[in-house]
Amino acid sequence: MQRKQFLQTIIPLAAAPFAACAMKLNELHSATASFQPTEKMPVLFLGHGSPMNAIEENEFVKGFREAGQHIPKPKAILCVSAHWETRGTFVTAMEHPKTIHDFGGFPKALYEVQYPAPGSPELAQQTKAAVTKTAVGLDQSWGLDHGAWSVLKHVYPNADVPIIQMSLDYTQTPQFHFDLAKELAVLRNKGVLIVGSGNMVHNLRMVAWDKLNTDNYGYDWAIEANAKMKSYITNGSFDHLINYRSQGKAFELSIPSPEHYLPLLYTLALKDDKDPLHFFNDKAVGGSLTMTSVKIG
Repeated sequence: MQRKQFLQTIIPLAAAPFAACAMKLNELHSATASFQPTEKMPVLFLGHGSPMNAIEENEFVKGFREAGQHIPKPKAILCVSAHWETRGTFVTAMEHPKTIHDFGGFPKALYEVQYPAPGSPELAQQTKAAVTKTAVGLDQSWGLDHGAWSVLKHVYPNADVPIIQMSLDYTQTPQFHFDLAKELAVLRNKGVLIVGSGNMVHNLRMVAWDKLNTDNYGYDWAIEANAKMKSYITNGSFDHLINYRSQGKAFELSIPSPEHYLPLLYTLALKDDKDPLHFFNDKAVGGSLTMTSVKIG
């Protein structure tokens, strides 16, 4: 082989690793370019209640809508929903998450609702990089469950804000979830609105179905637990909320399983000393549910 031919062959091969490295750097830049520093975003805990809130017009829907009107429009949303439990921690990382109708027995109109908000593989990567407490998997199959879309469709009705979901690892303790959430604080300074979606008091087995239309109807234990939770939140007594199983019978009845409660801990973990607190939609429904929602910051 002549020298010229040799150089024409070997130079591209030698340059290939550098080209690959440059491509990786470009990918990293594109993944972070959209999330440059911003003023600190607030955090929301939304009591989502019945999926029917997605298509009804009521005072809770009005509260969700007003919440969106009184905060800066985010670059993207990270939502922790009660309705995505996994072994391990995952975030959705697809470009176009599907609308998941993860419920049964409701009117046809509810199943026809689509919330076509885009996803954000970039935010998924940012979230994965921010968390050191556990490995974060990138999920390509889940989408947006009703814990996310049934409330966010009122907060951002144009579906024009990218959304990812973070799953709840059902094998872990409340303290684990609280500590993991603290690592997400960096995202507040990158234009990301972090939303927890669940219910502070949520016991479907004890719902008074004949009282669903009675305004602010709650059993004594539900009212007691909700009031104590609000007091602990206001006073910054988060240890009591993390150790909710030691808070007595009212908490035991209000939180028979943790999935609707844990998103509250994700939001509280993100509060700093200067963040103001605001409660809204603070009513009981059907005896054993509360719609109490919290704005932090």
